[in-house]
Parts: sequence; C-alpha cells; structure tokens
Amino acid sequence: MLKVGLTGGIGAGKSEVSRRLAAHGAVIVDSDRIAREVVEPGTAGLAAVVAEFGPEVLAPDGSLDRPRLGSVVFADAGRLAALNAIVHPLVRARSAELEAAAAPDAVVVHDVPLLVENGLAPLYDLVVVVDAREDTRLDRLVRLRGMAPEEARARMAAQATREQRLAAADIVIPNDGPVAELEARVDEVWAGLCARAAEGRREP
Repeated sequence: MLKVGLTGGIGAGKSEVSRRLAAHGAVIVDSDRIAREVVEPGTAGLAAVVAEFGPEVLAPDGSLDRPRLGSVVFADAGRLAALNAIVHPLVRARSAELEAAAAPDAVVVHDVPLLVENGLAPLYDLVVVVDAREDTRLDRLVRLRGMAPEEARARMAAQATREQRLAAADIVIPNDGPVAELEARVDEVWAGLCARAAEGRREP
C-alpha cells in the first residue's frame, strides 16, 4: 500500500485533483467528508461542538450550521484551534479505519486540507500539493463559490502559507492554467504513484 497525503490551499483545486485520482483508481480518504460525518446529528462529535460553541451553531433541524460556525472560527485562531481539537481526532480515527479496509496493493490518497498546518506529512509515504497563486485562489473563491472577498481572504489567511505547503511537498501539481494542463499533470503523477506502489510490492 502506498499512502499519499494530498493537500492544497483553499481554492487551489485540490478537490478536482482528488476526483481525477479517484477516476484513475486511487482509494480516496476524504478528510472533509469525514469531518462532516463525525458531527452529524446524534454523534458525540456534534455534542462536543455544541458544548464548546453553544446551541447557536445549530440549524433549526438540529444539524450543524456550518456557515455560522465558520464565521466564528475563521476570524479567531483560538476558536479555530478549539474546533480542530474536537474534530481532528475523530477524523484521524475514521481515516485509519478506511485505510485499513483498502487492498494491500492500493494507492490510498488522504485528501487533507490542513495537512501542513497539523504537521501530518510524516504519516504519508509522499505528500502531493496542489498549488495555485493567491490571486487565482481568491478569484475562484469569489467567482465560483460566491464568497465575499474579505471572507475569502480570511479563509486563506487561516491556513498555511503557500511557501509552507510547497516546503512540505514531494510532488507539486500546479493549477493556475487550463484544465487540460491539470489533467496532463495528474495523469503523470498517477503513473508515478503506481510505479512507486509497484516498487513497494517488489521489496522483500
């Protein structure tokens, strides 16, 4: 099994790369999706979030009001750390379960937005960073996700810097250009990952 950490700043296009790797046959362990699952209604995770942030972070149907919680934590590093202290251990435990269920010869890609921020690079055989300039990312967040510019900048500022992510990378996938360039680079990276996985299988 080859364990790959995939990360990138918000708006860089990490999710698109993850989808393309999945289409090639990678086993994707999506930390964002798991993070939603562990705070669904009735979970211990949601109860812990409500205990920390108050019932005002709940929607009328009892689910987590993500925009309201986001407006609190992304403007306050201390509150963001408190949320991460609740959610991240739950995500790590579920991620380990999914990895253990993968085939022994699988390429398992852990899609982890905060890989660099949380010092998780040593957990993986390789770290792949999807990289885009800050102006590109800001444009995508405003134009494609409908964020206000100040909200987008706050989300970006709450993450690691571009330089910090690139320093942690074993492989970089640039994503400032057209989709065809991204597709070609992902194909190239996938071929390399498969070769690396095959080398591991041949090792005594």
